[in-house]
Amino acid sequence: MLPLLLLFQAATIESTWQPRPAISLNADLHHVQGIDVEGNSLWVSSVHAKAKQGYLSLFELPSGRLLKQVELQQGARIHPGGIMLDGDSVWVPVAEYHPGGPTSVQRRDKRTLALLSQFDVPDHIGCIAVAPDGTLVGGSWSSRTLYQWTRDGRQLSKRPNPISTAWQDLKFDGDLLIGSGILTKGSEGAIDWVRLTDLSLVRRITTGKTDRGVLYTNEGIAWRNGSLYLLPEDAPSRLFEWRRKP
Repeated sequence: MLPLLLLFQAATIESTWQPRPAISLNADLHHVQGIDVEGNSLWVSSVHAKAKQGYLSLFELPSGRLLKQVELQQGARIHPGGIMLDGDSVWVPVAEYHPGGPTSVQRRDKRTLALLSQFDVPDHIGCIAVAPDGTLVGGSWSSRTLYQWTRDGRQLSKRPNPISTAWQDLKFDGDLLIGSGILTKGSEGAIDWVRLTDLSLVRRITTGKTDRGVLYTNEGIAWRNGSLYLLPEDAPSRLFEWRRKP
């Protein structure tokens, strides 16, 4: 019998999804980290390592116009990670820029981007997502460890991640966790659908590179209404949308 992790559906993004025209963002994001999309709005977390600043930005779509931007850093915690919307708020982890943490997990108003609440985690949390039951799921540096917390920061679980992809951003598709990142260093990216209960891999889409030579899954991903949104490039940044082929 094949190992559990090999019993999954695999395809390439080019064979199963149709690209839409890319949208250029009219702001210097320095180094993109995570994204989420809702209606005609795009949220982006990014970091300017040299200036020791982290940002959360709100853009209008499809114009790519920057509507609002706030700084996120708190002392040495300058590195925001992958983000996810949650009703009227957005969750974003802000960590020290090295493996091991620590991190402030921030909840911010999705329109004003003002800080609403936060809790601390003694590890580098590089991405976070909101599960259907309202709990939070976060990945460490490259998501080698997966955490689950209550919304006020009480840790529910801490598990090693058996999936080889270095996830940079997380989302949920129903009960399935979506992790997007680098599968083979420098040459192949992957988007994985995983059962949260046992961390078994259900589906994988592998991806190539943009015409600038950047892996599509280099950083941010969003999943909305059956479409994938990817923001792999630093300045100038372009948002790519892929829709499932009929």
